[in-house]
Amino acid sequence: MIKPTVTMAELGIPELLRVAWIAATLPILLGSIPSSRLSCFHELLLGFAKRGKIMQSSSNKFSVPQRYFLHFYIVAVVWTSSLLLMMWFYAYKMVPLGSDSLHHSIVASYLTGGSHIFSMHKSHSTPVEYRYRVWRTVFLLILMEVQVLRRLYETIYVFNYSPSARMHIFGYLTGLFFYIAAPLSLCSNYVAGVLMFVTQLVAKFIVNGKDNMPFIEFDWLGYVKPLAKLGWSEWIGASIFIWGWIHQRRCHAILGSIREHKEEVDKYVIPHGDWFKFVSCPHYLAEIVIYAGLLVASRGLDLTIWLLVGFVVANLSFAAAETQRWYFRKFDNYPRSRHAILPFLY
Repeated sequence: MIKPTVTMAELGIPELLRVAWIAATLPILLGSIPSSRLSCFHELLLGFAKRGKIMQSSSNKFSVPQRYFLHFYIVAVVWTSSLLLMMWFYAYKMVPLGSDSLHHSIVASYLTGGSHIFSMHKSHSTPVEYRYRVWRTVFLLILMEVQVLRRLYETIYVFNYSPSARMHIFGYLTGLFFYIAAPLSLCSNYVAGVLMFVTQLVAKFIVNGKDNMPFIEFDWLGYVKPLAKLGWSEWIGASIFIWGWIHQRRCHAILGSIREHKEEVDKYVIPHGDWFKFVSCPHYLAEIVIYAGLLVASRGLDLTIWLLVGFVVANLSFAAAETQRWYFRKFDNYPRSRHAILPFLY
């Protein structure tokens, strides 16, 4: 077992992802600046971001049905599942965290946050720190899988999009990009080695045939047990993720129940309950909490994940501000104490 000689950094994928997240975030930040000189740019950006109740029927020229949200989550589930399965199998076969390969003192130090001692320690020619980082990446992809599976379920069974609801084609393409780039960003530093490993297995299968392939034993405990060896940061991050995940599910249920009867799909009412008490877009706030949880679970060691979270915050804050303005225009009795997305701040 050796650490892959080709890294994703050598292929330039982390750098490309970082450039992509910066390129996607900067226009949003620029369009959010309250300046009359940037008003035209703000309106252009807003035109791309409009969807559903915010998009007027007169601006449907370059748009697609909002029910195409389903495409995002189908792509997300297939793509995330593929990355997760490959990463998990690679981690199990190539960088195991068995008790026989780790000294008790090293494990104890890692769980308490001490990672400097890994620089000299190796097991089966693979640094222990590298093993933990690979399994941490598996953990992040598991959390992402939990998120996209719920979003797919909600799109099918919770939301009842109006037949007239549309979204800009640019927003549609941005959504597809996001759900391809976001899972990849969680594993970009290791996916090259994983792809190499899987490619070699496939090539060996093609050359040798099924009968000459070694028997693969599925040790289910062996696939799960290493995750229990992760440190406090990963589990604190998972707790933050679950907190946001639960509240987003509740807020989506509230939004879905508002228009649960098909004869009322074009009727809007003021949502109440859960985090709607504090902000106009609590489902966006919960999304930020979810990705913040992923960041904490990653220990904040990867710039790509920081930039991913930065895009999520900028994009959802921009969308929440416009949604709140729509609520104020639509309802004279809309609660003025609600902020757009951040309680008591924004």
